[in-house]
Amino acid sequence: MRFDVRLFALYRERAGASIVTVDLPEGASAGDLTAAVRADYPRLAPPEVRIVVAVNAEYADDDQLLRPGDEVCLIPPVSGGRR
Repeated sequence: MRFDVRLFALYRERAGASIVTVDLPEGASAGDLTAAVRADYPRLAPPEVRIVVAVNAEYADDDQLLRPGDEVCLIPPVSGGRR
């Protein structure tokens, strides 16, 4: 399965692209996708940082299975704001 993965904010900057393409076998999960993106773009996020995945505009757990045609986005951690 081929996915065009949309990257936001810091991830877009580090990858040098707003969309990256990932090829995965049938039955792959959101966790498999993030592992593949990390392998292709090792500067994307340190290993201890959990990459947030959205599938079809809904947050996804790592074990969520992906289907052909799913829209996938990677969202970096957000911090800031006022106290």
